[in-house]
Amino acid sequence: MRLRTRSARAPRGLFGPRHAGHSVAVEGMGALSLPVGDDGVVIGDDAEGNPRIVGFHRSAPYDVLLIGGLWTAQVLALRAAGTGARVAVETGRAQAWTALAHAAGAGLECVTLHDVGRVPPMGATVGSPVVVVRDCGMRPPRGRVVSSPWQSVLTLLPYLSPVAPRLMRAATLVGVQRVSPQEAEQIGRILGLSRAEYEALPTLADGVTLWCAGRERHWVMTSGTDAETGLLGTARRMD
Repeated sequence: MRLRTRSARAPRGLFGPRHAGHSVAVEGMGALSLPVGDDGVVIGDDAEGNPRIVGFHRSAPYDVLLIGGLWTAQVLALRAAGTGARVAVETGRAQAWTALAHAAGAGLECVTLHDVGRVPPMGATVGSPVVVVRDCGMRPPRGRVVSSPWQSVLTLLPYLSPVAPRLMRAATLVGVQRVSPQEAEQIGRILGLSRAEYEALPTLADGVTLWCAGRERHWVMTSGTDAETGLLGTARRMD
């Protein structure tokens, strides 16, 4: 199940080549198999052990806010690049992203680093989607490059800040990791969390995120693969 809210007007599919219809005899139906699944980035497993997926590549603007650690944001960036997206990282701490950018894409520039306010137009298309990761500290300035069709924006906030309420209300998907009790209460008011939900936020283990999309809530544990752990280390909330 995708962690997203669907618009009231669903996008129409792409028109493909027009071919004559195909038919299969009834006795041959048992030989057919179709891959059934979901597309997007696996962000981890829920409380029941089921994988949770976020579809970053959309025909409508899509904004994600993560109040949490750099490790989780970097895992999501790597996995987005693994789905074929070009990832542009806007950051004031390029040294924290350099190893990831070099390792991703086996030498191809699928992850590029840019100073704050210096992300160029990316030219996102259905065949070349883009994910912009904004790692700009507690008070990220309004970005020159915003979400648009086939270009999603993931903003990382290490903690709650004066701009966080605006970003939470504007985001389609909000992820919250371990925060202080005071921050948890404020987040609970903005997102409409139950008391049990916001009181749990200060107790979360490293790698656990509460993902909220509208009225939908999911507790998700993100665990690194062997390759991700070798590059980024183990899951952690603090950097």
